[in-house]
Amino acid sequence: MKKIVMIGYGAMAQAVMPLLPEAVKVGWLVVMPEDVAKIQTIVGDEIQVVSSVAEIIGNPDCAVEMAGQLGLKAHIFDLIAAGIDVGVISVGTFADTDFQEAVTRAAKAKGVKVAILSGAIAGIDGLASAKLAGLDSVLYQGRKNPRSWKGSYAEELIDLDQLIEATTFFRGSAREAAARFPANANVAATLALAGIGMDQTAVELIADPEMKRNQHKIIAQGTFGEMEITMMGVPLADNPKTSMLAALSVARFCRQLDEALWV
Repeated sequence: MKKIVMIGYGAMAQAVMPLLPEAVKVGWLVVMPEDVAKIQTIVGDEIQVVSSVAEIIGNPDCAVEMAGQLGLKAHIFDLIAAGIDVGVISVGTFADTDFQEAVTRAAKAKGVKVAILSGAIAGIDGLASAKLAGLDSVLYQGRKNPRSWKGSYAEELIDLDQLIEATTFFRGSAREAAARFPANANVAATLALAGIGMDQTAVELIADPEMKRNQHKIIAQGTFGEMEITMMGVPLADNPKTSMLAALSVARFCRQLDEALWV
């Protein structure tokens, strides 16, 4: 039996929990202090709900983070200090070079593994393999309906309400995209970490009135050849801004904890 810590209890965590195998159980939830009592009532006594890693009683086998950039920054160093391996879904946080370097140093010093989960896209394994021979270019295109860009920096760049055709409103690096669009940074940042880096990975963001789903497109070229992958993401029913595949990638990571044969 493996017992894990979940950082966060939003729509993604709630989607992941029913997908865990019998051999992997959630033993602890780390949430905001004001939510502890409410969530403890929801999940029952078998799960300890706390507001910090320091309050955990017991020895977790692993942790998975689904709490956004602020949640990851708040808890990852405590997890590392406690010697707990962690799977990370809020990958856009690593666009902060100082944070990435600090996590790397701490994890190496403690012998802890920090796993970057694939999230809402496919092809990360192929891209990381291709990197070994040399990548010439990696382009990520994120295409969504204008409604999905509401509340983001896109509103300062384009009139989302007046669009009648697909319009590219941002071109820049993965690092720039992560800074300007933190709620949409995870895919570009994951590609950058797997491939040629935050500053070399190109990003194009597109508002398209014809889109009914979120499209993620990866175009990579290098010594290995060429790769082009297009994903049409279905969102979680309880949170349209979160990809179902991102939640499934967390569930897969948790399932592998008890598997002898990994794919």
